[in-house]
Amino acid sequence: MRHQGRIRKWLAAAAGAAALLSALPGPAATAAADEVRPLAGNILNLHQCVYQPTPGVDYLTTLVPSLDGRFAAGTNISAAPDRALSCGGGDGNYTPVFPWASLESLDLGSGRYLNLHQCVYYSDLQHDHLTVIVGGRGSEWSAGTNVSNTPDTQVSCGPGRGLYYLVPLLSSVKALDLTAGRYLNLQQCQYYFSRLTDHFTTFLPSGDGRFATGTKISGTADTTPTCGSGDGNYTLIPLLSGTKALSRT
Repeated sequence: MRHQGRIRKWLAAAAGAAALLSALPGPAATAAADEVRPLAGNILNLHQCVYQPTPGVDYLTTLVPSLDGRFAAGTNISAAPDRALSCGGGDGNYTPVFPWASLESLDLGSGRYLNLHQCVYYSDLQHDHLTVIVGGRGSEWSAGTNVSNTPDTQVSCGPGRGLYYLVPLLSSVKALDLTAGRYLNLQQCQYYFSRLTDHFTTFLPSGDGRFATGTKISGTADTTPTCGSGDGNYTLIPLLSGTKALSRT
């Protein structure tokens, strides 16, 4: 009888251990938890900085710092939205202006695609291009940049205002699949036409393909921009171009 009592106690202890083990997460459960765990940095803060000479009109847009560091922009990925626009002081000739400078924070966890909308405006009177990725200065200068589960195929831009009108041929949209890699490689290509003293910035390939850029999602971090050579009038200025590899982890 004493042996039977010991056996009963042993069986009860074994049953309790089995129940405890069954409650612990196995490899499959752990993997599932890893898949849904939020990334440490999931907010894309786009800092759109615009510079202008004094005197004169020649708007120069940056989202990432130029290669020479003179024209900064605070675009980053972090755990929280930025509260203030961060731009550099310029180079002494070109200084920041704020009518078109803007900040937009996008939750990269809210959809599969980062839809970047590049809106290019032009003034015949000023002989000047203005590039906008981030809206926020009224519907006339809006840009449809967003995060969604659907890839955008049509660029969404405001019509412009006053002396500046939208140039559809140079505007474009690119849907970046956020599942394709760890890095958002944001590339900035700066072109210049000396006869008109006009800078022209692209972050995406222009609608007509003449002004290319290498902005993409990838598993590797880009260190140099991939830009087109221009159209013959506007030539690439490598010193003012740049790239920033933004990691989501």
